[in-house]
Amino acid sequence: MRRRWLAAVWAALFAATVGGCAASTGTDGDLTDDWRPATEARQFTPRVGECYGALSPHTSHPPVDCAAPHLVETFQVGTFPADVARRSAPPPPGSAAVRAAFAECDLRGREFAGGDWRGGRLSVRVLPVAAAGWRVGSRWFRCDMFELNAVTGVNGEDDEAVSRVGSLRGALRNDSSVRLGCMNSDEWARLSPAACTAPHQFEYAGVWTTPERSYERARRDEETAHDRCRTVVAHYADVPADSMLRYRTGTTFRYPSKEAWTRGDRGVRCYFWSGGRQLTRSIAGGGPAILPIN
Repeated sequence: MRRRWLAAVWAALFAATVGGCAASTGTDGDLTDDWRPATEARQFTPRVGECYGALSPHTSHPPVDCAAPHLVETFQVGTFPADVARRSAPPPPGSAAVRAAFAECDLRGREFAGGDWRGGRLSVRVLPVAAAGWRVGSRWFRCDMFELNAVTGVNGEDDEAVSRVGSLRGALRNDSSVRLGCMNSDEWARLSPAACTAPHQFEYAGVWTTPERSYERARRDEETAHDRCRTVVAHYADVPADSMLRYRTGTTFRYPSKEAWTRGDRGVRCYFWSGGRQLTRSIAGGGPAILPIN
């Protein structure tokens, strides 16, 4: 009796094993080529110095050689703090956690680019791990830097990465092609690059960081932006930031795009404006001789 019972048990186990190994309808029977093991997903972390042809945190978008055409470059990889890590999903754009991560990216981005990255046709973006990676334990975020369009990007109209070749490391020291300098205005009042030795009316002078407030409110407060940018111009041109400053320089400014503002960027690009006269040199360090009282 006992022998017959054991034989029945072994027969059932064998049938279950064979049935479990049989290919289901619509599959090829090879489980390793369609699914990423959970341990691999958990252990995946991007690395500093990797470039990507797509702006995505998914492992299905592998890095590419930075010497080849790409859109973004990872210059910092951070980890969300414990209070954020306990959440069931990665923090959404605009959240306090993403803005805090952006502050880290901002600081490291300055070191990476060789100066405030807003001094170039550059932007910085925080990219948290994808939801699938978060579910298996990953808690990283990527700090990516990318090049902006020379007109629409710099004027805050869009935040799209343009394809480039080569790393952005030290770009503000070595790559004059991305540095902001002298400008002219087109028929739509958009600033576009010009050689400082050619006639121009505008020049990038630096950044003013706005206080924490809504994007709409910040954009409405033009008087404060002009006032702060005049001080930025004074420092750049080496003239006194006194009550006569408004008679030395005009200003214009460009807010970051709405997308950049949402992720935490509060840097306003400030520009000297000549008031209409044409200059053929930079005002940098020119003192009162280059910016006389008018």
